[in-house]
Amino acid sequence: MATPHLLTGGFRPFFLLGALAMAASVLIWLPVFTGALALPTAFAPRDWHVHTMLFGGVMAIVAGFALTAVANWTGRAPIAGGELAALVGLWIAGRVAVSTSAAIGPTAALIADLLFPVALAAVFAREIVAAGNRRNLRVVAVVAALAAADFAFHVEAAATGTADFALRGAIALVLVLILLIGGRIVPAFTRNWLAGRGEDRLPAAFDRIDAASMAAAVLGLVAWTLLPEAAVTAAALAIAGVLAAVRLARWRGLATRSEPLLFVLHVAFAAIPLGFLAVAASILVPAVVDPVAAVHVWTVGAVGAMTLAVMTRASRGHSGRPLAAGRLEIAVFALDLVGTAARVAAPYAGGLVVHALDCAALAWAAAYLVFAVGYLRMLAFRPNMSRP
Repeated sequence: MATPHLLTGGFRPFFLLGALAMAASVLIWLPVFTGALALPTAFAPRDWHVHTMLFGGVMAIVAGFALTAVANWTGRAPIAGGELAALVGLWIAGRVAVSTSAAIGPTAALIADLLFPVALAAVFAREIVAAGNRRNLRVVAVVAALAAADFAFHVEAAATGTADFALRGAIALVLVLILLIGGRIVPAFTRNWLAGRGEDRLPAAFDRIDAASMAAAVLGLVAWTLLPEAAVTAAALAIAGVLAAVRLARWRGLATRSEPLLFVLHVAFAAIPLGFLAVAASILVPAVVDPVAAVHVWTVGAVGAMTLAVMTRASRGHSGRPLAAGRLEIAVFALDLVGTAARVAAPYAGGLVVHALDCAALAWAAAYLVFAVGYLRMLAFRPNMSRP
């Protein structure tokens, strides 16, 4: 019996599920926020919203990306068929458990939710060790760190009612992941694209500036996780923001503006230094720069744009499609930009704040839903080889 096309590669089910989870994290949260809907979850509404986005949507997208990449790294057959279906089942079980944790109990929800990242890390470790490619064991460390952050999220929420420290730690970890992966793929893809057009000026190779930027980012995010209102944290974040901007400026992003599928990677990465500077400003002058809006530069801006950029590019590349954006991709990126702008501007909208939040949620969710619908055939169904 042939393996369903949806289960022939990790990116296929997990990009679709990740997109749906990202959309649900705001479409469901908004009526919960206004009191129009109540979820049977033990998490506070804000914590359910963030958890679903980071440990539901982002975790699925990381799984899809890494399950595909690990086959290239190791030269082994990709995870597919029954084993991939089992991982998908564990992910779904975790989402159901978190959303019904008030009924099944926080301990049962924690166990069910952690099964997926633990199993995912085990699969990665097995593949990498079997291939003798230990250099890429860091992907196991990243997934293990996400699992640890998920565990801390559950524990803190159960103990105190909210997961403040774990929430910031989870956001920080996802940002570090984007800095690591984005710092590798953005200049590499740009270099290849420019070289293919005969350009002599190429993105700078990794050097001390990149290393200093990464170190400053990690220190700033650790400080923000532990001391979110301290002046020293604002200073650390500001330094990290400046260095991240300098790092990005060396990758020749403006030269790629004629190819949106590549340019959007630079735009997504740019949201990280902007977020560093915005959060630093919100610590020093919270009456001027809203702290929640500042954090959303990271979560809605950087995380949103980067996940959409990676999903569109990887889906097209691994499905044999040209690496070029069409009207569908332009619509996805535009909706994400509108959603980000509306969410960041919402606290300054005065009496229109609810409308701004509605606009942000609908536009941002629509970006993921348009991706899911537009890429469904590409990801889930075998191409019709009889067609010309």
